[in-house]
Amino acid sequence: MKKNILITGGAGFIGSHLTRLFVNKYPDYQIINLDKLTYAGNLENLKDIEDKPNYTFVKGDIEDMDFVKKLFTKYNFDGVLHCAAESHVDRSINDPLAFVRTNVLGTVSLLQVAKDGWKDNYDDKLFYHISTDEVYGSLDEKGFFTEETAYDPRSPYSASKASSDHFVKAFYHTYRLPVIVSNCSNNYGPYHFPEKLIPLCINNIIHNKPLPIYGKGLNVRDWLFVEDHVRAIDAIFHKGKIGETYNIGGHNEWKNIDIIKELCRQMDEKLNREKGTSEKLITFVKDRLGHDLRYAIDATKLENELGWHPSLQFEEGLSKTIDWYLNNKEWLNDVTSGAYMKYYEQQYGK
Repeated sequence: MKKNILITGGAGFIGSHLTRLFVNKYPDYQIINLDKLTYAGNLENLKDIEDKPNYTFVKGDIEDMDFVKKLFTKYNFDGVLHCAAESHVDRSINDPLAFVRTNVLGTVSLLQVAKDGWKDNYDDKLFYHISTDEVYGSLDEKGFFTEETAYDPRSPYSASKASSDHFVKAFYHTYRLPVIVSNCSNNYGPYHFPEKLIPLCINNIIHNKPLPIYGKGLNVRDWLFVEDHVRAIDAIFHKGKIGETYNIGGHNEWKNIDIIKELCRQMDEKLNREKGTSEKLITFVKDRLGHDLRYAIDATKLENELGWHPSLQFEEGLSKTIDWYLNNKEWLNDVTSGAYMKYYEQQYGK
């Protein structure tokens, strides 16, 4: 079937992997990538598909309803894959209003435009909202997040995503807009902007800079390789049930300090450095405000209903990720210049 698909935030980390998958896998789909190209949006992420006949990039802001309406009129979209979001907890603590504007108001604008554009003719239409496990709050040492877990966001970022999730579901219940929501665990992999833990530490090890670890590094996250995540999105988009939520997790729980020690071990090996060299760079810094202790996803529903399973164990995925950054130092150097350095100094000091 020919379809016109809008992907928002398609030049970002998860969005670029999703855009690449859909452009390459579905040549009959016309993929429109709408991205504002803020600090984390980078067209270099999509150089390999930029000339594909079924791909179009449009620079724009999801908060600009008139602009998005014109896109809907021009392309008559059959589906929306909504990735665009402010996503870094640290930045949300420093500037919560930016997260409200993009994650809440931007999402509601898209929902309204989709509702008006489809004019209650929802056959074969879908608004798919990509969200996070952080909306569920924090877990103790036991238990998992399921699709029935009550929301309990603890940061401005997670509160903004929780709000956007609720608006998506409200449009389903009030207007019967065909929606699906997925909540995923921490992603890692190529093209990840180096403000997040893994790419930040890869970059710092390359340059022999300190590795800033919050608190004692005991916070636990469930890590999901980004290519596995977008495979899950693909399955849910095509086979998921309207109105449902699907949790996507990697079955890979790691304490932050253990992740970094494994990262250091692999980096020393790949850079031909003496064993233990990189681990000496670990520097514990003041813990983040409201730092959730543990996240862990139960992805049973997704696995049982749609047959999706993560393809990689963490050590293998981490090795592939490190290799990509070591082989793409020009990309890394480009994205860590200018504004990135100002942010880094503000967050962690020189």
